[in-house]
Amino acid sequence: MALTSGFWLDKSLEEMNREEWEALCDGCGLCCLHKLEDIDTGELVYTGIVCRHYDQTNARCTCYDTRHEKVPDCLVLTPELVATLDWLPETCAYRLLHEGRPLPSWHPLRSGRRESVAEAGVAIAGRVVNEDDVHPHDWAQAWLEAREAAEEE
Repeated sequence: MALTSGFWLDKSLEEMNREEWEALCDGCGLCCLHKLEDIDTGELVYTGIVCRHYDQTNARCTCYDTRHEKVPDCLVLTPELVATLDWLPETCAYRLLHEGRPLPSWHPLRSGRRESVAEAGVAIAGRVVNEDDVHPHDWAQAWLEAREAAEEE
């Protein structure tokens, strides 16, 4: 079934069918990053460490349909869950629409191009380290190094 142009403008998250729901994901990969929680403040900090199943070349999960089986704490987003997750990226279409905000001009549904996410500097591809390449005890250090390298660019 072909997507109706501008469907996200006329439908709530709850009204969307599966194809429309999936089309909202821009593939940025931010939700696939491991996060660290400050035990004193509860603040979540994104690391530069990405799930082993995130394909940085294609900006997609390599096991999307079975991701929850392979990574039990990988969340399957629903409209109800989106409403409770304050850590979703500020640029996340699910979050934006839930909050009544518009999709950015670089979002593939608006631009018509998946590349626009990377061009806008939102995509993580090429700027992160796969979790298999870093011991969990070193995640914070790897994140700092990746951040410093990105700032030098």
